[in-house]
Amino acid sequence: MKLNIRHFEQSDIKDLAKIYSYASVTENTSQVPFLSSRDVDKFFQSPTDYILIAELDDKVIGHVSIILSNKPREKHSASLAIAVHPDSHGKGVGKQLLAEAINQADNWLNILRLELEVYPDNKAALSLYQKFGFIVEGEKKCCNFKAGKFVDLLILARLNITV
Repeated sequence: MKLNIRHFEQSDIKDLAKIYSYASVTENTSQVPFLSSRDVDKFFQSPTDYILIAELDDKVIGHVSIILSNKPREKHSASLAIAVHPDSHGKGVGKQLLAEAINQADNWLNILRLELEVYPDNKAALSLYQKFGFIVEGEKKCCNFKAGKFVDLLILARLNITV
């Protein structure tokens, strides 16, 4: 599979909205199912976010967003958000997106701390993040409502500290 990683363009919204239309994608986010394309469009409007797109055969199959903190004392920190089309789950797309996001954060954006949140039952994502050096820092108890019940979220972070 020859995957192309590139910068986000506004014309990608239609394909990104399609990705977020799948319950298997939104169930692993803090979003509700059946998002409109306008709702998805709002995710990608911050001028300070760095968004990378995974493209295969001219079709968008995933994204990773590096969301910079707007707090003056947290300029060295950023959060990550990632989503991959269900047809591409388990095929290394998330791995390639995450690798390039880390490269961008470490080598171009001067980000010391990357953080993210993940549901404990999302074992594939949790394993991937840990392979890239993310460490569980804590747990937010009963912070989201998912499939009719309150669920926890794990807080993970990766520090780019070179000795």
